[in-house]
Amino acid sequence: MFPMLTLLSMFYYICLRRRSRSGTRGEVLNSRRAMESSQRSLPLSVEVEQYAKEVLDFSSHYGSENSMSYTMWNLAGMPNVFPSSGDFTQTAVFRMYGTWWEQCASAPLPFRRTALSFHSQDYIELAFEEPVYPTAIEVLETYHPGAIIQISACSLNPFSQNPPADVRWEVLWAGEPSKALTPQARQFSPSIKQINFATNLIRLEVNSSLLEYYTELDAVILRGVRQRPVLSLYKMPLIDISDLSDSEEEREAAEAMSGKSSTGNGYFDKLPYELIQLIVSHLTLPDLCRLAQSCKLLQQHCCDPLQYIQLSLQPYWARLTDTSLGYLQNRCTLIQRLNLSWTGNRGAVTAAGFCSFVKACGMGLVCLELACCHFLTEGCMEVIAQTCPALQELSLSSCDRLHPQAFAHIAQMTSLRRLILYRTKVEQTALLSILTFCTQLQHLNLGSCVMIEDYDVVASMLGVRCRSLRSLDLWRCKNLTERGLTELVSGCGLLEELDLGWCSTLQSSSGCFAQLARRLPRLRKLFLTANRTVCDSDIEELAARCPALQHLDILGTRMVSAASLRKLLRSCPRLLLLDVSFCSQIDARTVQELSALFPAVAIKKSFTQ
Repeated sequence: MFPMLTLLSMFYYICLRRRSRSGTRGEVLNSRRAMESSQRSLPLSVEVEQYAKEVLDFSSHYGSENSMSYTMWNLAGMPNVFPSSGDFTQTAVFRMYGTWWEQCASAPLPFRRTALSFHSQDYIELAFEEPVYPTAIEVLETYHPGAIIQISACSLNPFSQNPPADVRWEVLWAGEPSKALTPQARQFSPSIKQINFATNLIRLEVNSSLLEYYTELDAVILRGVRQRPVLSLYKMPLIDISDLSDSEEEREAAEAMSGKSSTGNGYFDKLPYELIQLIVSHLTLPDLCRLAQSCKLLQQHCCDPLQYIQLSLQPYWARLTDTSLGYLQNRCTLIQRLNLSWTGNRGAVTAAGFCSFVKACGMGLVCLELACCHFLTEGCMEVIAQTCPALQELSLSSCDRLHPQAFAHIAQMTSLRRLILYRTKVEQTALLSILTFCTQLQHLNLGSCVMIEDYDVVASMLGVRCRSLRSLDLWRCKNLTERGLTELVSGCGLLEELDLGWCSTLQSSSGCFAQLARRLPRLRKLFLTANRTVCDSDIEELAARCPALQHLDILGTRMVSAASLRKLLRSCPRLLLLDVSFCSQIDARTVQELSALFPAVAIKKSFTQ
């Protein structure tokens, strides 16, 4: 067994070397230039400094779609807060932080074969007034810095009437997820790679998993020069002609491994098919595609549809095109889980290209992730509804450009268990139709859906039609009242997660929160963020009725005391997260005392300097 694995790894190495040598002399020279990009020198030119002019796109934000508090739109223009530190509404804040959301029942299962180098959870794209050759990017972080893990530049000028035929993205800087030593403000300016095109479109990607609280960004500065930098002279190594063709030495080594001179596959023909499949299954998609070009035997393994049961194309959002989907189409005939989130924007993938792929490969799809896919049209939704009868999970998170009429087709997807409509323009009529026919829903996200007119009607329908519901996100729903909440919890007694953050129309005096606690004994996550009326009696009811509670957010309440929190912490031994930021009766000293008594609980209390 072990000699066979050794042979396979040696053969794989030789195949990759041959593949790397199959490029033209120009490609080889370009790759070596790229490796020495840090040695380039700038011309003597005036450096332009500019703040972001416009926010073009983003994956999520803490704020509302119709206000400026904690929204991504705060990143446009000059800083509002910096150099001050703390929690300010004038900054840009993403929706999540830490690992809390990944621990919830509503979190999707991770995709196998995702590139280990891909860590991004959120992104934002910023347009600047004038295209320049970047010399520096500066991000003004005002609270819990350290989330930024990648900065990219695009060759497209978003203000131009004549976009280029080939839109390129170039990574200027990339790093691992991290967090700063303190939550204080800082100016983040990593050393960036120089590129050979002018840009005024910058993309920041973030990972907040290591942060102890929400990261807040205040402004982004693009520095650069108008003239293309002059490249310094390189000491170019001599390139032997053998570098561009198969090596005789490698051919002899391959023959020696097989024990004879032949054109066969040596011991590879003797290995069990399943063993090679298992080894190949550990490769990322780009490696799989490269290995497929090395020999016919490995091409057969790399093109086997069993290798594409799960496929996440999100890490390759910058390179995915209609051509890419066409190339993968024959391999994905057995695909069950597909992640296209963030892909295809600015014409890289068309509605026609997507529909062609789904028609060919969608029959067995169980999970389809389409977050921030702005190429989607009503026709695409119709094709999904008609082609994917087994679909159980659908994410349209932040597909805010999809026409409201397109959501009506979701009602035909009657097998749905998980539906994410965060930051979409779904309207009430379409949503009620979805709830009427998709009665098996277990996880539903309606956060920041501003087109829904009456959330009480929606909540009532959920209580009647979706009794298997386990998680419901109503973040920033604008008009839910105690009547709708009462009907919701009366019918959906299996709820484990309920997000009512910033639902300001709910009043504790009506008894709705106490009834919620009595009706939902399985509750593990409850967000009552920014509801000023939450009081001690509500907390005590949760302590008595919800022993499985793990996450509780009561940010901003004025009526909760330290005594009721102590009772809650004693009664809920599984509690992991408690956010009491801006709770006027809970000061920093109280938080320290409670943290000492209950060290397993992360008690959050933000500050403003």
